[in-house]
Amino acid sequence: MTDIQQTVFVVEDDEAVRDSLELLLKSDSKPVKTYENAMAFLKDYSDKMAGCIVLDIRMPGMDGMELQKKLNDKHSILPIIFVTGHGDVPMAVDAMKEGAVDFIQKPYREEALLEKIEAALAQDREQRKTLDEKQEIIRRVKSLTPREREIMDRMIAGQANKVIAIELEISQRTVEIHRSRVMHKMGTHSLAHLVRMVLSVKDLID
Repeated sequence: MTDIQQTVFVVEDDEAVRDSLELLLKSDSKPVKTYENAMAFLKDYSDKMAGCIVLDIRMPGMDGMELQKKLNDKHSILPIIFVTGHGDVPMAVDAMKEGAVDFIQKPYREEALLEKIEAALAQDREQRKTLDEKQEIIRRVKSLTPREREIMDRMIAGQANKVIAIELEISQRTVEIHRSRVMHKMGTHSLAHLVRMVLSVKDLID
């Protein structure tokens, strides 16, 4: 897994709340970066960011839900925890339907917020691990020659070597050689494992 430092990104327009959250997170040894509004965070956003976002739902200009939608459009995988006032709970529920991982109501207990942040960071690590694994599978698939890719696709479809040889008008021995190279490049000895790997990235390589 790529070793990227996780940061808690706090997007909050209230300076006192923002400073309080920054102190809380630093006291818990968590890297933190704060933003006074959604536009400032959006301007700074990169898909290389790792960690989670603690996001106020009501802010002047672009509110928290608008920022969430823009991040979704960018395919961001950063988990979002919404901080809400009592009257914002229905909005927060809608935000969770859009992919937010949690919300916490003001006033909140610091311990409760830290627990939610810890869970969000764990989710981020797991998501990035899965993403790294998929990127490695894609890299292996791209290392195949066109002929090897063609034979791999037929292997995954369940075709026997003899059938592949007949349909491609090559010798069965040639199919066996290509098949061996496919398994070596993909880093597996199991056809079932090969199938699972390729299917996990099928929508990314087709």
